[in-house]
Amino acid sequence: MAWTKPNTPPSSNPTLSNDPQRSPMTPSAPVTFEPQRAAMPQQAPQAQEQASIGKSLVIKGEVTGSESLYIDGRVEGSINLPGNRVTVGRNGVVAANISAREIVIIGKVRGNLNASDKVDIRGEGSLTGDVIAQRISIEDGAFFKGGIDIRKPGQQAKPNGEAKEVSVATTPAAVETAQAATAGRA
Repeated sequence: MAWTKPNTPPSSNPTLSNDPQRSPMTPSAPVTFEPQRAAMPQQAPQAQEQASIGKSLVIKGEVTGSESLYIDGRVEGSINLPGNRVTVGRNGVVAANISAREIVIIGKVRGNLNASDKVDIRGEGSLTGDVIAQRISIEDGAFFKGGIDIRKPGQQAKPNGEAKEVSVATTPAAVETAQAATAGRA
């Protein structure tokens, strides 16, 4: 009575068709497990989208991409990851200009930082270079030597890094007047 033929369809056995969790071989089993697969990427999206440069790696050149990056090794050159996060770990040593959405420094960085959102220098972190960002956080114990330019969202840099407006002379008389005014300031 308990034994059934292997060729018998699962719908003929009431215990298999009524309890899809007990038997993953029933046709309804993929429907039962599908929500679990969909939930897994939502629980840890950062783990899949972050690349890592390990302690023993040395990279010289340009690093670009479209995912976040954790650096625990050495990087020399430039790092350009717009819209993503760059984290320089405790063992990380970077001699590069970094451009990203968010930059977190726990290790050592020598270079200029351009963050569209935030720069965070942690207590053990060290930065020698200029910062352009909307927000900056420097913890107690962190080392920072450089300039800070806080920008509002959408604000662009002026040419030559100047924050003040410069008038443009279009006629020869205006050029002479502008040169005389500039010479008087020097």
